[in-house]
Amino acid sequence: MAIAQPDFVEIGRKLFAGECGFVWAAASAAQLPPLGPPEIAFAGRSNVGKSSLLNALTCRKTLARTSHTPGRTRELNFFSLGNGVDSAKLRLVDMPGYGYAATSKEKAASWSVLIEEFLRGRASLLRVFLLIDGRHGAKPIDLDMLDLLDRSAVSYQIVLTKWDDVAAAEREQRLAATLALIARHPAAYPEVVFTSSRGGEGIAELRSAIARLLFERGT
Repeated sequence: MAIAQPDFVEIGRKLFAGECGFVWAAASAAQLPPLGPPEIAFAGRSNVGKSSLLNALTCRKTLARTSHTPGRTRELNFFSLGNGVDSAKLRLVDMPGYGYAATSKEKAASWSVLIEEFLRGRASLLRVFLLIDGRHGAKPIDLDMLDLLDRSAVSYQIVLTKWDDVAAAEREQRLAATLALIARHPAAYPEVVFTSSRGGEGIAELRSAIARLLFERGT
């Protein structure tokens, strides 16, 4: 008899309906928090919508700071999700956005070092969700991030953002192009989630993917 699979959509909904709050910020590897609950990180270009997505996932308006000025996230910001800060089921990690042209070379270099050191050997990191602007698809700087994730041997999955700003006729084309891209990156998870923080498309699917990760880890 086949064993029924858990309802990961419902499990994800309940998980992200729980308590959630900011717990830590790290501007260097030396400031990283001690290992604890499993972690899910969110990476992407500046202005790709990371903060908006985190707010949408957690049904909060101001959990992660949003700004009309790209490049404002300058640290790794950790948020505790689950049964309170001291007994969290999961940490969400908002990584510094990359690719903002007005950022100084020195600051960009320091962010790159921070990201690389975080990805290297972080045993509690289950997956990085790499956000790519669904209106344009992967840019060269996104491809650089894919290469970094490959080198770091980190599990990662692409999330296309801004679904509601992409013409209906272009959505399937954008998805197909992204699937073709990850087919050339064996370390990438072979599924893509297309989301809209404003309209809610793909949010339940992304929560479900995270709930499945925790289940497979035995958390």
